[in-house]
Amino acid sequence: MAKVSKNSRVGKRAANAGSGRDFVKVIKSIKNPDTGKYSYKEVIIHKEKVKAFFAKK
Repeated sequence: MAKVSKNSRVGKRAANAGSGRDFVKVIKSIKNPDTGKYSYKEVIIHKEKVKAFFAKK
């Protein structure tokens, strides 16, 4: 297998601009008001919507 130069990889990034690198996994802890225990909500969302995810209850 041949080596791939760094310059050739840079050109491929523009083609993959809408790929999965724009998504992130966020984990939010939610406290149960009755028992006081914490549960965790894990979601994979677009990185532009992270602040909105943590802002809502």
